[in-house]
Amino acid sequence: MSAISVVAAIGFTLAVASPSHTSAAYMAELEQQLQKFVAGKDARIGIAVIIDGEDTVQINGSKEFPMLSVYKFPQALAVADYCGKHAIAFSDTLRISAAEIKENTWSPMRERYGVRDLELPLSELLESALTQSDNNACDILFRLIGGPQVADSLMKEMGASEITIASTEDEMHRDPFLCYLNRSTPLEMARLFDRFNIEMKQSSPELSFIAEMLEKCSTGTDRLALPLQKTDAVLGHKTGTGDLNSQGRIIAVNDCGYVNLPSGHRYAVAVFIADSAYDMATTAALIASISEIIYRFIASGQP
Repeated sequence: MSAISVVAAIGFTLAVASPSHTSAAYMAELEQQLQKFVAGKDARIGIAVIIDGEDTVQINGSKEFPMLSVYKFPQALAVADYCGKHAIAFSDTLRISAAEIKENTWSPMRERYGVRDLELPLSELLESALTQSDNNACDILFRLIGGPQVADSLMKEMGASEITIASTEDEMHRDPFLCYLNRSTPLEMARLFDRFNIEMKQSSPELSFIAEMLEKCSTGTDRLALPLQKTDAVLGHKTGTGDLNSQGRIIAVNDCGYVNLPSGHRYAVAVFIADSAYDMATTAALIASISEIIYRFIASGQP
C-alpha cells in the first residue's frame, strides 16, 4: 500500500453510474416513515441513509452522538494508512505485553490466549477489533499507530471533520464521560461508509481485508443485520455498545455500515441511539426496526 492510498482512495468519483431511485417524493416518503417510527421514543435517535451514493435521508443527521466501538472502523482505516506509510504488512506480527491485556473489559482475544506476553499478526488484531469488537485489540492498535489522535487526524484529512476520535477504550472504561467525546454525526459516519463501499474497499488488499472483516462482523446480530438475515443483501458494519450513564440510561447503542443488494442498489446507513431509557434488547430492537423500514423501502423500489 502506498503512503497516500487511504486518502487518495476517496479522491475520485466512480465513472460507472449507479442505479438510482432519485425522486424527491420517494425520499420524502422514507423520511416520513422513519420520523413516524422514532416519534415519542425515550432516547436520542439519529439516522442517516445514503442511497446509491446520491440520495440522502436523515433524522437528526447533523447532531453529534457517542460512537463507542463504531470508531473501530475509522481506526482500521488509520491502521491501514499507518501501515502503508511504514511498509508494514497486515501479516507482520506485533509484540504485545501482558500489561496490555486488560481483564475488566470486553476481550474475546483475552479469553482465547489468557493474560500473557503475545506475538500476533496485525490481521488477527484487526479481525478481533472489527468482527468481535475486542477492546484490548483496539487499544493495542492505537498504541501501534501513535494514539487516537492519529486516527482523528486522518479523519480530518479525509474530510470527515465531524468524526472525533479522542480516547482509547481503556480511557473510556475508566471515565465513561469520555464516551461522549468520541463522537460523530450520523451523516458523517454514513458518508464514510458510503465512500468506503463505493470508492475505497477495492483500492488495496488492506482495505479489501477491512471490508471482509466488516462483512464478517459477529456483534449486533439483533440490530441492522436482523431483517437482512433471510435475504441476499450483503451487510458490512460496525456496532457500538455502551454502559449506563449517571442517569441510569444506556450511553449509546449503535450500528453503522453499508448494504449491497442483488439488484445493484446499495445504501449506507448509520443509526445511533443515545441516552436510551430502554434496556439493551429493546434498544437494539429499535435499530432492527429502523433497518427493516429502510431495507424494505429500498428493496421494493416503490415510493
